[in-house]
Formats: sequence, structure tokens, C-alpha cells
Amino acid sequence: MIDWSSLPRPIVALAPMADMTDLPFCLICKDKGVGLMFREMVSSEAIVRQNPKTLKMAEFDQRERPLVQQIFGSDPATMAEAARIIYERYQPDGIDINMGCPVYNIVCNFNGAALIREPDRAAAIVRAMKQAVPCPVSVKTRLGWKHDTDCLEFVKVVADAGADLVSIHGRTKEQGYSGVANWDRVGEARRQIPHLPVLVNGDITTPALAKEALTRSGADGVLIGRGLLGNPWFAKRVETYLMTGVVLPEPTLEEIRETIRTHVRLQIDHYGPGGLTKLRKHLPWYFKQSHKSKELRSKLVRVSTVEEVDQILQTIV
Repeated sequence: MIDWSSLPRPIVALAPMADMTDLPFCLICKDKGVGLMFREMVSSEAIVRQNPKTLKMAEFDQRERPLVQQIFGSDPATMAEAARIIYERYQPDGIDINMGCPVYNIVCNFNGAALIREPDRAAAIVRAMKQAVPCPVSVKTRLGWKHDTDCLEFVKVVADAGADLVSIHGRTKEQGYSGVANWDRVGEARRQIPHLPVLVNGDITTPALAKEALTRSGADGVLIGRGLLGNPWFAKRVETYLMTGVVLPEPTLEEIRETIRTHVRLQIDHYGPGGLTKLRKHLPWYFKQSHKSKELRSKLVRVSTVEEVDQILQTIV
């Protein structure tokens, strides 16, 4: 289990991202130096119903440790039972509660960021889950629903309920992923709960921005989402820069090719022959910095065989 208080600072972790931070991608990230994984969210209702697809989403490889599994839901009893089932089956190193997802299909059922507007319910969820599992229980949230000051009281509520760590995305629910992350406001929230570790999230796309986010927020570490998609080397580059000031080089084209080939193998091993369909959303990210990215995207999002992936990779120079 994770002991948040004793982890070396600054913490550099992979953020939970729906449909992205699954087992194959987390193994790729681990191989490239990501020290801590937050896995994609799973539905508490589906876990309690023993839905096979959802249970498979919560499976992980021991090489991924330390690993935190994220759960979403709005009913304290269901969330607690889902946490108990996941811990009993898989023993993750921690369990995270999604209180920040802004997507309509999540918030319309009082899940995700909707919990910011229901602090009593949020606190009840934390308390119930803390009683259900022996591992740390953390919360990932946002600055607020509409106002970016909502977090100043909300973080105190979840901390008082027993949360072991809080991660804060520097946008409101209404912003979604638009605009600019407000790391200064994250810092104000961080000062409301000085006894708890806090991770800052949002717009961390270069080592220098990671340092700025830490400086402005006063957080204990960074939680990196889109900055790691197609770029699993990024966490090690961030960590090295924060510790030494040295900027490691970007991966070479050959390193990118080999990593994609490994990703393909892991995808098929985990999902079976049809796994490449699920990989399509990952492949364009590996070339997001390339001047050929638009042309490549049109090819990569249609691949269905290993041979097709190899043919495309061989044409890139």
C-alpha cells in the first residue's frame, strides 16, 4: 500500500484518463520511468453488479505497482462495496474517488464533478470507503463547478472526512478542458489542507511547466494526463528536470517505433486479436509533435492488423 506521507518529493504520477490509462498503456509508462499510476475510472455500480467487462478494466499487472484504482459513483454504500470488491480481488496500492470528471454522461447521474455541489454526499462517500478498505483513499477533483473558488471549502470537507490525498485539476467543471489551468487557485486550496499531500493537475506539458505548476501551487507533486499520451518518456524527463535542472532529450524516431510495437503486443495480449481497435485512439498521440501528424492520423486511426501498423511505421522517416 502507498504511504503518501513518505513518498519521495516531488511526486510525478500518471493521471487517470478514461479509455486511456489501461493495463497496456500503464505497462508502457512503467517501462519508460513513470513511478506511480492512477488507472482509468471504473463504475461502482458495474463493479457491484460483477460486470465482467468492468472487472477486467480493474485487472492489473504486478509490474504496474504502485498503482491506484479510480472509482466513480454517487451512492456511499455502493462506492464502499465496489472498493471492497476491488481491493479483495486485486489489492491495488490505493483507491481514488472521481470527483472531477466534467463529462455530461457522468455528472448527469451526480457522479464526478457533480459531487463538488454536494459536499455532504462527497464526505459520506469518503467515510464509507475508508471503512471498507485498508488501503489509502484519495480524491481527484476540480477547482469547482462554476466558480473556481468552490474548491477552497470542498477540499476541507473531503479532508475532514478522511481523504489521504487530494489531486486538483486547475479548471472548473464548466471549463471542461478549455482555457488555462489556474495553478495559483490550486495553491490556495492546497493551503486549506496543509496536513494532506496534494497533487496539481492540468496543462503540464513540458518539464518547465511542471516546475512552474509546483512552484505556483505549492503541491507535493504533479499528476500528468495528456502530457503523457504518446509520450511515456515525459514523466522521467519531468522528474529529472525537477531534481537536477537537466532536460533529457526527446525520444528518437526509432524509440517511438519500438515503443509502439511493444504497445501493440501488450494490447493484443490483454484484449485479444481485436485489441488494435482500442489502440487506435493512442497511436496518433505518438506523433502529435510531427509535421506529418495529420497525414499519419488518418492512417493510424484505421489500423486493424499488426501488419498495417508495421507498414505505416516503416514509411515514417
